[in-house]
Amino acid sequence: MENHNTTTRSFLVNKSILALSLFLLVIGSCSKKKGTESSPNPIPPVTTIKNYTSADATTAYNSFNTTYYSPADKLYYSTTEKKGIAAIWTQAIYWDMAMNAYERTKDAGYLKLINDIYEGGFKRYDGYNWDNTTEWFIYDDMMWWIISLTKAYEITGNTVYLDKAKSGFTRVWNGAYDPVKGGMFWDFQHSGKNACINYPTVIAAMKLYKITNDEAYFTKAKSIYAWSRDNLLDISKGRVADHKVGNNNPGFEDYTYNQGTFIGAAVLLYKQTNTQSYLDDAKLVANYTKATMSDANGILPAEGDWNEQGVLKSIFAQYLAELVKVAPTTDYAKWAIFNANTAWNNRDQTRGIMHRNYKIACPSGVVQSYESSSAVALMQLFISTN
Repeated sequence: MENHNTTTRSFLVNKSILALSLFLLVIGSCSKKKGTESSPNPIPPVTTIKNYTSADATTAYNSFNTTYYSPADKLYYSTTEKKGIAAIWTQAIYWDMAMNAYERTKDAGYLKLINDIYEGGFKRYDGYNWDNTTEWFIYDDMMWWIISLTKAYEITGNTVYLDKAKSGFTRVWNGAYDPVKGGMFWDFQHSGKNACINYPTVIAAMKLYKITNDEAYFTKAKSIYAWSRDNLLDISKGRVADHKVGNNNPGFEDYTYNQGTFIGAAVLLYKQTNTQSYLDDAKLVANYTKATMSDANGILPAEGDWNEQGVLKSIFAQYLAELVKVAPTTDYAKWAIFNANTAWNNRDQTRGIMHRNYKIACPSGVVQSYESSSAVALMQLFISTN
């Protein structure tokens, strides 16, 4: 079985930002640029695509689990070959999908799955021992789980989940926060500050604040959001930077998960404060994702040429759904449904799985769970009422 610590992490390379040091990595080297993938199946006009139903969303999720879930490990395989467990941080995203499926259906089997996935992670990741620097070697890997743990507590009321989330947040804050210049470091070496730790920190802090009413979480959330907005956002466009190294200019790379976590952070602060500027920020970033990162028809970028980037749109889906809740008159839900519809109509008819490139038929050969996840995530969060 594949060891998550020795798995080739080309996406980990993409997240790194050490452009001027021993940790030099080229972030954009394995990103799919727009227009480089063939599109043998052109997107049909919206009117010709049959909207998927709630039953279809359940079928899609069950197919994902049949194809990728390991009942023995209680975690997910990395590919359809079922030879290795997927990367540690992506398991948290798959856990979110289970929780979204449960919230949509209230199916007791999905509630059991929520608890089972926690057990699978507990056994594999040293009981969520946040001080184990072999299991956890970058801060954002921890924070994805911390966010998911708060959600699991909200659904189940199990204080074990809350206690793990609180202790994890303290560990990350104490290790990653820069008390001098502000912001959160991405890695243990404090080489730079990435969007993938800063905005998730805001999300986790706000979720913990909602649960505990501890003002310290709220204060931290506002502080990190302010730093990140100043340092990791092109306010003229709504484009979120991937990272900032020292005093260098921010490094801009378009990734849907960075756009998504910014949206989530802004929406949670808006819900707490009713400050319009937070909601305006969230819409600005969503609009950039739709107008600039997506193609002319509004289809989100493929992302993830055989690496963990395939899961990025799953994260975007999570927080776009939060934006729709506070801005229901926007067309974001219609946009999300169109994307999911396109993927669903291009699914593998035998296995029922979908692909990261929604515009093409899902390949019949080996497919990664990362690649199959995002359309499933969209379908759990957005159902057409038409």
